Amino acid sequence: MSGSLPGVCTLGSYLHSLTQSQCSAVAVAARDIDRAKDFAKTHNIPKVHGSYEELAKDPNIDVIYVGAVHTVHLDLVLMFMKNQKNVLCEKPLAMDCTEVRELISSARKHNVFLMEAVWSRFFPVYHQIRSLLTQNVIGEVKIVRAEFGFNLLHVERVVQKDLGGGALLDIGCYCIQFALMAFNGEKPESITAKGFLHETGVDETVTIIIQFAGKRQAILTCSIAVELPNQAVISGTKGTIQIPSFFWCPTSLIVNGKETNYPVPPTTKYLHFLNSTGLSYQAEHVRQCLLKGLKESPVMSLAESEFLASIMEEVHKQLGVTYPQNRH
Repeated sequence: MSGSLPGVCTLGSYLHSLTQSQCSAVAVAARDIDRAKDFAKTHNIPKVHGSYEELAKDPNIDVIYVGAVHTVHLDLVLMFMKNQKNVLCEKPLAMDCTEVRELISSARKHNVFLMEAVWSRFFPVYHQIRSLLTQNVIGEVKIVRAEFGFNLLHVERVVQKDLGGGALLDIGCYCIQFALMAFNGEKPESITAKGFLHETGVDETVTIIIQFAGKRQAILTCSIAVELPNQAVISGTKGTIQIPSFFWCPTSLIVNGKETNYPVPPTTKYLHFLNSTGLSYQAEHVRQCLLKGLKESPVMSLAESEFLASIMEEVHKQLGVTYPQNRH
């Protein structure tokens, strides 16, 4: 097998990335069959399924990308894994820690690959940051800052509770995963969250302070109400690592004042969002994992997905945000 054969359980811009990797989408599924056919024609996908159940039973699929709304991740991923499909699921992996643990348990039961699609982790900039931290270039990490904000209040999916909306699940998870990477997955001493809720009951703007032993902390802000500088900084005892805008899909890195550029793969296609050809890094990582027979990613492990979910769950608890799906 020279490359994995993905099926796609969403109609989004993820398909643009596959042209930059050695993967190719062989099937797409959606509840709206006409829309799925149009999508398949645009992206030269040979097979269209009118239901996710049909996609799950397609014998020609190696891995399925799930990019549906947050609230259906659990049921869809469970169904695909039950049918022996490897799964790359868009973040958040599920609505809370209980659901995430259920998915992890199912992946191990069915002996399939499962990864949360935190695409940032696979950009060359993130690879370089991990290398710099391992080499102790900036000394001991003391303070991490990250912020992600845009005015998204007009986007129904982002503000509706029954669709799993809110700043934290949609964009705040990028801030938290960055801090977890910078502190190498260390367990915090405390988590404090303050913020404001939208009239629908989802979190609109949130600031999180995560305290670690040794006078170290992460200060993270996310908002679906206003645009923020959208940068990230890691400050250590011997220097600083900075990602200018936009830290979740970065093309440049500043280390102790020296900037290096890492352009994403070029494309002539229309891009639905910033630097989305960078999704090819993630697609290639999944392909390599499958070729090696891995059941989880060494870069975005299932344990880290569970850790990420537990922090978001605690933040929601402090803010008073609950969802109909929550079982904790």
